[in-house]
Formats: sequence, C-alpha cells, structure tokens
Amino acid sequence: MARRSFAAKRVLLTGASSGIGWYLASELVRAGAFVVVTSRRADRLQQLRLAFGNPRKRLLAVPGDLACPAHRQTLIDTAVEQLGGIDIVINNAGVGAIGKFEEASADRLRQIFEVDFFAATELTRLALPFLEAGREPAVCTVSSVLGHRAVPGKSEYCAAKFALRGWAEALRVELHPKGIDVINISPSTTKSEFFDSLVASPPSTAIKSYGVQSAEYVAHRILGAIRKRKRDLILSPGGNALVWLSRLAPGLTDQLLLRFAA
Repeated sequence: MARRSFAAKRVLLTGASSGIGWYLASELVRAGAFVVVTSRRADRLQQLRLAFGNPRKRLLAVPGDLACPAHRQTLIDTAVEQLGGIDIVINNAGVGAIGKFEEASADRLRQIFEVDFFAATELTRLALPFLEAGREPAVCTVSSVLGHRAVPGKSEYCAAKFALRGWAEALRVELHPKGIDVINISPSTTKSEFFDSLVASPPSTAIKSYGVQSAEYVAHRILGAIRKRKRDLILSPGGNALVWLSRLAPGLTDQLLLRFAA
C-alpha cells in the first residue's frame, strides 16, 4: 500500500508537553497536519504552540488530566468541532515508577494504569466512531520494550505496557475490516523528562539504562512507522536483543536482569 501522508490529517496527540510528544507535534505540524495536543502542563503547551510562531489553525492546545473522563471527552469534542473529525490518534502520554513491588502501595499501581492504560484505551474508544469516518485512519500506541519483556524494579510500568500491547493486538484485528490501522511502538530508554516525574519513587532513585535514545529520534521513528503502516516496531537493537534473548533463554535472561538491572 502507498505510504500514509500527514498532509491535512487531523491528529489527536497526548503527552505533548515535552520529550517524544513535543517532537511528534513539531514534526506533524511541519508535515502539514492539524494537531490537537494535550498534557497537564498548560505553560509547556503554550510554549509548544508559540514555537511555531502562532499556528492556531495547525496546533490546538487543550491542557488537562488525561486520567479524567471529562477531559478525554473535551479532547474529542475539540477535534471534531475545530477540525471536523479525527484521522489519527497517537497515545503517547505515560508515567512510570521505580522500586520493588512489595514495597509500594496499591495507589502507585492504579496511578500508572490510569494514565498508561485506561486513558489510552478509553480515549481511543471515544475516537473510534470518528476514525471510522476518517481519512487513512490509524491508532498509534507508544508502548515500551518493557511491554515485551518485564524487568525488576519497574513491575507496575511493565504490567501497564504489557496490557497496552495486548489490547492493541486485539484491537488491530477487530478494526481491520473497518480500514483502521493499529500501530504499536516500543521504544527503549529515551532521553526525556519522563524520569523527572516518577510516581511514588524516591527522588534519588538510580536509573540503570543502556543505549539511551533521543526523544527527537524516537518521534521520527514513530511517525515513520505510521507512514509505512507498520504493525509493531521495537526501536533499538538492545531492545530487540532483550526480547529475543528472553524468548530463547528465559532463565539466563532472568539471571542477567537480576545481576545488572535489579
């Protein structure tokens, strides 16, 4: 099939105040898309909007808490009323935590699932009637390589990303007859502000990572996958190696993670 063009596409993008989302919004606007962006930080969304001069018609900022059902409905209403519909939904917003599961509260698990899983799935549910009427419609979930192989110290985040990937796989088959693509992207550790806002994690928490990628690079790869109508994409060689090692030698993988990642 021909590559998907972003020209004049109507895009709903979450988690746009920094990092991957910031660069996704920037590249989408440059590609000619009309974009509704959201995050909790209104000031950062205003900075994003002003970074293009004054692209009021290209980039609409709707700040709010994505875990709130009323805000999700506002996003849908804004896209439909201001842009006339929705062609692409990019579920990029996410939060994480670091620490042993046994030492954490139930609230930490629920907070992560509210943003990383329920916000994405329920926003998509609201968007589906409009996607069905859209042009080259697609749903893109920004998951993680940890949605393929879990690691110690990030159990809640891994669980949410596993759930998100499973949901996306089922949704892809359900929506195929309607011509709606579902793309699941799995970055590895990305240089961003993600680790500055960990849920219920000590500020001094040490973060072990290997092969950090830039947010700009990840955003470019995500949009490339949407253009090329990919299904699933793990973005780093290290991420692919971890997934394949886990499949071929799960016991050895457990030992290595216990030694180097715990």
